[in-house]
Amino acid sequence: MITLKDVKENPEVEALIKGAQKQLNALGYTEHGHRHISIVSKRAGDILEKLKYPERTVELARIAGYLHDIGNCVNRVDHAHSGAILAYNILKDMGMEVEERTEIMMAIGNHDENTGNAISDISAALILADKSDVHRDRVVNRNLSTFDKHDRVNYAVTNANLELDESERKIILNLTIDNNLCPVLDYFEIFMERTMMSKYAAKYLKVWFELIINDTRLL
Repeated sequence: MITLKDVKENPEVEALIKGAQKQLNALGYTEHGHRHISIVSKRAGDILEKLKYPERTVELARIAGYLHDIGNCVNRVDHAHSGAILAYNILKDMGMEVEERTEIMMAIGNHDENTGNAISDISAALILADKSDVHRDRVVNRNLSTFDKHDRVNYAVTNANLELDESERKIILNLTIDNNLCPVLDYFEIFMERTMMSKYAAKYLKVWFELIINDTRLL
């Protein structure tokens, strides 16, 4: 069976990750490279692992998380769709079973808030993992005077933890935002769609989604 380790060692995957980040750097977007995909991969797997999903399902979630942004190598627009097709074909060439690569394709194709929905356990975990990675480490541009809203909001987030309380069956996104850099309201202006997508993804997994910012529960 194809593992996350196999995927990480695939030179085609590595080339697509680097190409995707190169294109986003040119567009002035936040980081979508190894740091981001590694966090998303781990969080997606951890969510399903803590919810007692089968080990193989957990591994597929980790693989989906690692591959979810390779479509940015094609274009930022519709990157979820192009990335899903790229991932499907790469995993096919690697010898992954059709049922497994289809699950991964479905998850990647549905991770973007503009066109996607939680349509499977893996896709729901991927959405929660992806949308929770808001942090100043993702800001490529370090010139504060030229920040756009996305840069400012991400840079203001100094801590972002995604926690799963198994006993209470709730998943908690706990953020620390520097109010000197960005008011909390700006976070919602930029990330409201992503927040609601996370809420419905949690609902798909039959858990409650909570958002806590600066020790205040907002959702």
